[in-house]
Amino acid sequence: MAIIRNEPLHKQVAAAMRQSIATDEWPPGTQLPTETDLAEKYGVSRPTVRLAVAALRSEGLLDVKQGRGTYVRAAVNGPSGSLDRTVTLRGGTYEMPIDTWFGHGEEPTVYRTRTEAITAPLLEMEQDELMIGCDRLITEPIGDGRALHRLLLPMERIEDTPLAQQPGVTPAEAYAALAAAGRELAWRERVTARVPQPDEREALRLSEAAVLLVVHRVTYDQASNLPLLLEELRLGAETTGLTYDIEATKPKRTTSQTKAASH
Repeated sequence: MAIIRNEPLHKQVAAAMRQSIATDEWPPGTQLPTETDLAEKYGVSRPTVRLAVAALRSEGLLDVKQGRGTYVRAAVNGPSGSLDRTVTLRGGTYEMPIDTWFGHGEEPTVYRTRTEAITAPLLEMEQDELMIGCDRLITEPIGDGRALHRLLLPMERIEDTPLAQQPGVTPAEAYAALAAAGRELAWRERVTARVPQPDEREALRLSEAAVLLVVHRVTYDQASNLPLLLEELRLGAETTGLTYDIEATKPKRTTSQTKAASH
């Protein structure tokens, strides 16, 4: 490798390695040579090679497999799957495409928790209010999709429903329980993105360059506009996209408009 002055060595090594990947000298799945071999190949020190490898890992070009070595990742050209977020009411039963994911993955973990800085505003509650939480890893029946799902049930909003005694349900089952208790359901969602935590990256099998999508869905009562429960869905943006059906809605009539219409 010809050394270029006034440019950090690790960047030059990273560029040379990137070229080897782009030209299929190192095709996807290839295990990289050892640090010692790479240092000899490029005529640099091992710490310089280490910095170059770290740069390519952050770009998602390389993966480190513990105890096995560093490998070239397959190119990611956008999400390989798509998750439809539509809710359908059919004969009194709520259905969603994600329902099939709940039959796979791990058993749910149910626990007591309290509202905090993120969940309290979404539920329009004070902080430190009692809730029941239900966490589970869910997986796509056909494909590689994986997601972490959390269902949060505020006790004061579900105490007159079966959910207070049986909180370990799927979202569709929770919707049915609320509807049976006389709630008229509607939903709103907020999607954000952040860097995944190490445990999230491991559970979802994400690369070090992956971005985590975080979807918060609030189920609320249309009559009172009161939030009833909160769901949090975490999934990798490089593996799964989100799709929505969007319908035009009529603006709600204000109190003054209602009074004017009555005269």
